This record gives sequence, C-alpha cells and structure tokens, in this order.
Amino acid sequence: PETDTFIKRFVGSRDLINNEVRYCLWLKGISPAKYRHIQPIAERLEQCAASRSKSPTASVRKDAATPMLFTQIRQPESNYLAVPEVSSQNRKYIPISFLSPDIIGSNKLYMVSNATPYMFGVMISNVHMAWMRAVCGRLETRYRYSKDIVYNNFPWCNPTAEQKKKIEETAQAILDARALYPSCSLADLYDDVAMPPELRKAHQANDKAVMQAYGFWGKLNTESACVAELMKMYQKLTNK
Repeated sequence: PETDTFIKRFVGSRDLINNEVRYCLWLKGISPAKYRHIQPIAERLEQCAASRSKSPTASVRKDAATPMLFTQIRQPESNYLAVPEVSSQNRKYIPISFLSPDIIGSNKLYMVSNATPYMFGVMISNVHMAWMRAVCGRLETRYRYSKDIVYNNFPWCNPTAEQKKKIEETAQAILDARALYPSCSLADLYDDVAMPPELRKAHQANDKAVMQAYGFWGKLNTESACVAELMKMYQKLTNK
C-alpha cells in the first residue's frame, strides 16, 4: 500500500487512443528512504541498472547510476495536451487529448505543457490536420506526427478576442461531447463511421471557428487549398 503514490499511469500513442492501461514506477523527487526497503522495487531498480549498463548507447550506460529515474524526463508539471506520435490514416482527426501531470507520457507521445482550450481547438481543427497530412512522416501508411516538422512549423492564426473566445467554446464542446461516452476509447469515438453525432457536430463547429480565425471560411473549399494558404503563411514567417 505504501507504494501507491509511486505508481503512475504510463501512456503512449496506443494507450491513449485505445484506452489501454499500463503503469510505471515514478520515483522522481521521492526520498530513497520511502522505497529502498521495498523488495520488488529494489529488484526492479537492480534489473534496470544492469540492463542500462549493457546498452550500446553511452548516455544510457551513464544513466545506469540513476535507475530510479527515466533516462529522459519530459513530464510537464501542469495539465498538458497529449498528441499521439502515430495514428491511423483513416481518421479525419488525430485524437489529441488533455492529460493531467500525474499521467506519465512515453516517448511515443508529444506533450504540450500549459496548453489552453484555444490551443486544443486549433490543434484538433481541420486546419491543423490538413497541415499535418501534408507535412508529416509516415509509419507504413499511418500518420507520424513530429514536433519538429509538424508542430514547430505550423503557422498559427492571429484571432481577434471574439474569435479566440469562440474557439475556446467550440474546443470545450468537443471535450463535452466526448464525455457523453465515458465507456468509449478515442479509437471508438474517432472511427469515421461510428463517430457520435454530438462529437461530429462539435468538430464541425470548431472547424468553422478556426477557419474563420484564419480568414479561410467561405473562401477555401478543399484541403489542398487550405494547405496552399498555410504554406504562404509559412513562407512569410520564414522570410522575416
């Protein structure tokens, strides 16, 4: 029972999308006096140190001295947006989600700390998804999201206060629509055939709000036209 606070849910792309549950030991900032005497934890740390010491990677061998810590600690200390690195090409939207800092993200999850409903609304929109489809990598045929290629190069809009508020509202409506189906995984909800009508309607409203903020609404009728305008914005940003 005393280990309860050390055990955290551990989430990667597959776990997030399919609501699969895994756990990890999270001992960052925990005094050794609280876990050193617990035999299963001691054995796990010994195995971790032994495994790391045999790694062909020098940095991992060095981390054998700290088996109680992940080799890379990227975990936000606030609520964050979780973006699956790999997602099916059959989905219109990558199922991005908010997670709490108590849920540990794996290296297969991109995490945006201090994220706001506005950021969620833009990132889950058809505008960001069109950009993603145009520039992302692929794993077989699946989308492979990248912070360097997709996120860091994405041209954000400059909304008015009213437009930003509207996006915040439509973003929250997406979360509210998801909450109507607590037994469903994101894979269930974002199946293009099975998507609940409330969720589809919420996404359509959010897409409209984001496109209005970009000035695309009523002007662009295809995804390729949207990407072309985003590329023009990107060129202006990189030529400054």
